[in-house]
Amino acid sequence: MYGLLDISTSGMIAQRARLTAITANVANRNSVEADGTPYRAKQVFFAAGDPSARTADGRKFGVHLAAVRDDPSPFNLRWDPSSPRAFKDGPQAGYVRETNVNPVVEQVNAIQATRAYEANVVAAETTKSMIQQALRLLS
Repeated sequence: MYGLLDISTSGMIAQRARLTAITANVANRNSVEADGTPYRAKQVFFAAGDPSARTADGRKFGVHLAAVRDDPSPFNLRWDPSSPRAFKDGPQAGYVRETNVNPVVEQVNAIQATRAYEANVVAAETTKSMIQQALRLLS
């Protein structure tokens, strides 16, 4: 009976992982690797089912973190010919590669993840309330 909570719990864990990736993206927005490569945004991917659930139903339903991958979108270019990281020749001469993190997109993703987390909390509370009501009827 308590396996019903596994579904909402898996959703909360997944959204927490998503928020962690969003936080890392925003925090590292101005970071550069030792070789001069800008920070590449991370994307979180979910898959159906929850392999860590305690019950068979919980493993069939719910969600789990499938992968965290680098965002393949191209880096942004900024004109700064005086930078030591600027391209020296070619069509991009004078441009500096910057991260592909878009703060507006990250903010929207954070709002979505927060709302999804809150929805899973409400679902878990409702499930607990229904279980309590059923136990009251049985006693």
